[in-house]
Amino acid sequence: MMMMMTESMTEQMQACMKACMECQKMCMETMTYCMSKGGKQMDMGMMGMMRDCAEMCMMCMNMMMGGSEFMGRTCMLCAEMCDRVAMACEQMPDDKMMMDCAMACRNCAEACRAMQMMPA
Repeated sequence: MMMMMTESMTEQMQACMKACMECQKMCMETMTYCMSKGGKQMDMGMMGMMRDCAEMCMMCMNMMMGGSEFMGRTCMLCAEMCDRVAMACEQMPDDKMMMDCAMACRNCAEACRAMQMMPA
């Protein structure tokens, strides 16, 4: 029985790390895209949120890889930041890149919240 628990835990962790990696990549790509587009895409507040989110995703992955005791709280904060970026991106529903970024952020937030449910 104990074995099953650890198995699902690693699966969940792998899913979360994959989502974090994807989100980090999308945030970085979207920032580059925003810089090339200019206009309302160049919103400095949003760019800052994306940068923070990318950093947080990296930290989250590192915490999981290291099996840190702060992993759960890091995941929660990561989920919160991902949600904020997703909401900002969703203000531009006609822009595919922004919507792709929003989707990656939503997926990451969901995966991070699932991690939070895991017993420490």
